[in-house]
Amino acid sequence: MEVVVTGASGNVGTALRRVLGARSGTRVVGIARRVPASGHWVRCDLGDPTAEDLLTRTFTGVDAVVHLAWAIQPGTDEPAMRRTNIDGSARVLRAAERAGVPHVVVASSVAAYSPGRRWERVGEDWPCGGVTGSAYSEQKAELERMLQDHPNVARVRPCAVVQPDAAGEVERWTMSPLLPTSLAGRWWLPVPLWSGLRLQLVHAQDVARAIALILRERAVGAFNVASEPVLDADELARAFGGFRVPVPLPLAHAVAWPTWRVGLQPLHPGWLRLADRAALVDTGRLRALGWAPRHDARAALEEFVEALAAGRGTWGPLAPGGARRWRRLGWGRPARQDQGGDR
Repeated sequence: MEVVVTGASGNVGTALRRVLGARSGTRVVGIARRVPASGHWVRCDLGDPTAEDLLTRTFTGVDAVVHLAWAIQPGTDEPAMRRTNIDGSARVLRAAERAGVPHVVVASSVAAYSPGRRWERVGEDWPCGGVTGSAYSEQKAELERMLQDHPNVARVRPCAVVQPDAAGEVERWTMSPLLPTSLAGRWWLPVPLWSGLRLQLVHAQDVARAIALILRERAVGAFNVASEPVLDADELARAFGGFRVPVPLPLAHAVAWPTWRVGLQPLHPGWLRLADRAALVDTGRLRALGWAPRHDARAALEEFVEALAAGRGTWGPLAPGGARRWRRLGWGRPARQDQGGDR
């Protein structure tokens, strides 16, 4: 079996290459903008208007394509999010159709869902209207609308995905360079979070196993992916530090906006809005296919925080910041692209 994976150097892509690579008789070809010196890789910028022809040639004759490439929290010096996420996804789908690929799996997200009731789970039939004010959510919802024209495609909708190998990447996306990563997990560290926050987590390896199962079964349609339990604000605070400092969400927004705007920290308040309003999901459909997570959400988070404090990460996009983290400051300008949404 030959599988082409776009975004193969990212968080889920790294885990999927491990899972599929361990299976006898499976060949994985990775597509990414930045590729290592060895292995089966194709260098391609999906946002480039000429990429469709290269993708079509790469997809021809393969058994499946897994589309994971997505610009989640790009820097201001990187290609625009929409160029990669929407234009690039359209090129992948057209190229797969032109090449006659028999099975396509696309990574969407629980962020594509419209907000649900705070503590109730939603199934795959919940509306994908996104969360207004979050660019990530709104573009995932637009991807879902795009996929309506491709009914025989599998859609994987994971919640927040963590693994130790991605600690460096997530640190760059979320933490100010002024805050040492070694503080993560210290018992005395206060963590400001608002009441009512709840979060679903899943280990990247479990997402990869879900995709591998979908490939094996040639399954189509939508599948939610999440582990148990749902974590509340106090549990999150205990994982990242010692105790929670209750902070109202409007105050967190008020602090996040100016500090993002002048480049002191990378987290746009649009991410806070998404974290507060993202729907909780039910995973019954995927479990009926035979999947079950091997990593408890609490254990996955603890493992991730340990890696964050230790400065772990792999090559390329997952690499940690290192000793020159201060260079990621914006020096009066945002260091990351606007996450405030398109509406």
